Amino acid sequence: MASLSLQNITKVYPNGVEAVKDFNLEVEDKEFIIFVGPSGCGKSTTLRMIAGLEEISDGVLKIGDRIVNDVEPKDRDIAMVFQNYALYPHMTVYDNMAFGLKLRKVPKDQIDKMVREAAKILDLEPYLERRPKALSGGQRQRVAMGRAIVRNPKVFLMDEPLSNLDAKLRVQMRTEIAKLHQRLGTTIIYVTHDQTEAMTLGTRIVVMKDGVAQQIDTPQNLYGKPCNLFVAGFMGSPQMNFLDATCHVDGDKVTLTIGEEDDEEAARMELPKEKHVITLPPAKAQKLIEGGYDGKKVVMGIRPEDLYDDEMMIANNPNSLLESTINVYELLGAEVFLYFDIVGVQMIARVNPRTTVRPGDTAVFAMDTEKIHVFDKETEVTITN
Repeated sequence: MASLSLQNITKVYPNGVEAVKDFNLEVEDKEFIIFVGPSGCGKSTTLRMIAGLEEISDGVLKIGDRIVNDVEPKDRDIAMVFQNYALYPHMTVYDNMAFGLKLRKVPKDQIDKMVREAAKILDLEPYLERRPKALSGGQRQRVAMGRAIVRNPKVFLMDEPLSNLDAKLRVQMRTEIAKLHQRLGTTIIYVTHDQTEAMTLGTRIVVMKDGVAQQIDTPQNLYGKPCNLFVAGFMGSPQMNFLDATCHVDGDKVTLTIGEEDDEEAARMELPKEKHVITLPPAKAQKLIEGGYDGKKVVMGIRPEDLYDDEMMIANNPNSLLESTINVYELLGAEVFLYFDIVGVQMIARVNPRTTVRPGDTAVFAMDTEKIHVFDKETEVTITN
């Protein structure tokens, strides 16, 4: 296996479009790195540059200690798994998995041993004589992985390998890939737009937007300590709730006021009067005092699971209450999503299924103030997590 180094990698197409900008990443041996982001953010382009399928416009790419910018894809000692499986329809599973080894003139008995070992790992032994059309989507994807495994490459590259599968199969295959990584101890770089996939599989995640790596971190840190508004909103399902607020400093006390403060302005715009005042805990308050945010607009973020409708939390957190009418009630078995509006912004609370609140009811929610995130309104950079 091998480490990877991407130093100031840039991709500019002939038409001037800059798909990847100054990308830096050090991948340790045996790491499972995930590139995640919305469509068109540059994640697949970066993967294709590592594979040698796209030319690098600027920067240095190393696999191990070797610079591979100008090395042919077949000589990079990597294996790629695509979302559309890319299997040969006229060949059996066995022949599909053996094909790359035959091209390399590997002895027949060795090919047989390697294919059967990979088939055992992937639970494909009963299907070796079948052709791809006689297999399910999940089985085809396992064959594509088997074809990569037999080559024993330094690095596995996976480009949205599960996006063509149905929801249940995707969950099953996620488990398979995680087990595969543990068993083989391989370096894997994996592209997905599904942040649940990213959170469950990756040892580290690269969140990308507009060709720029926004944050490279562990799943826990990305979720709990996002570096900006984009990362905070992208990681997590349902996404974080965001509300514009005005910061007020009074000595060492800091409050965030959500809603229309100027009554004359509210009357002129015919807005309903609505105001919620949240008191920040000391450590978070200090960050806003130090940053000089008194009187300034900020963005407050709170995750759905950090909003509570139970009486004990409401009683214990009188300085963090939001009150609104419930619009939608969604039961998901182990949890309930409650949808409501605060100052015209839709919010979601993830609460206990024993809740008695229903659509049309007025509900009071308490926030876990230790879990409040505050972002700079202009730069969108995190002030405090």
